[in-house]
Amino acid sequence: MTDIHPTAIVEDGAVIDDGVRIGPYSIVGPNVKLAAGVVLEAHVAVAGYTSVGPGTHIFPFASVGHKPQDLKFAGEVTHLEIGANNQIREHVTMSPGTEGGGGLTKVGDNCLFMMGAHVGHDCIVGNHAILANNATLAGHVELDDFVILGGLSAVRQWSRIGTGAIVGGMTGVEFDLIPYGSAIGDRARLAGLNLVGLKRKGLPREQIHALRAAYRALFESNEGTLRSRAEDLAADTSDQPLVKTVTDFILEKEDRRFCTPRSED
Repeated sequence: MTDIHPTAIVEDGAVIDDGVRIGPYSIVGPNVKLAAGVVLEAHVAVAGYTSVGPGTHIFPFASVGHKPQDLKFAGEVTHLEIGANNQIREHVTMSPGTEGGGGLTKVGDNCLFMMGAHVGHDCIVGNHAILANNATLAGHVELDDFVILGGLSAVRQWSRIGTGAIVGGMTGVEFDLIPYGSAIGDRARLAGLNLVGLKRKGLPREQIHALRAAYRALFESNEGTLRSRAEDLAADTSDQPLVKTVTDFILEKEDRRFCTPRSED
């Protein structure tokens, strides 16, 4: 059974599955789809062509699916897809896509968006991501699985954050961050690997050691370019899955800039 508070507004056309709970003064637009077990607490606003996956819990004053913060947006039909079992806390904002960016913003499963976090238009967020308080994604950002963004951090448009990477609080990320990387600084610099996260996942020691050696080869050598060093590593370490994840990320797209260590690191 659904449970819709008498003060909530659910517009005609909205698709509400069984077991959805909608709290006081929440508003659900006519093109919204809420899957089984979704919970909207009081004062949640869900608009646009937005779908919310099973078990996702949205807290008071979140704004989900409203017009993106892009002056080029002209009212075209675009979408926001939110996966299953996410926690979207107070004052979080999530924008749909834009025509120029492919028309889709997509959030995976089992993510935590803490108070005031923002997911901009045309972003792609993987599974198990954590955005701490007031962490923000500009448009067209890609976050892979298990990424953690510290409080008050910001990621510039079109940037990519690789799987398992961690960004420190109050850090501005301007360039791509490699998988399992750790970034800190007012303008992000690469400060090593997210070794704590790797160990928590219970990955084999030999794989972690291989990744550490690969990190040194990539970022502590002055021979060639980062891309050429990644190509050499890819040829020599094809049997190391963590290293392969990093080299694939670097080589996936040409003409990308990456967070790198500073000389003092």
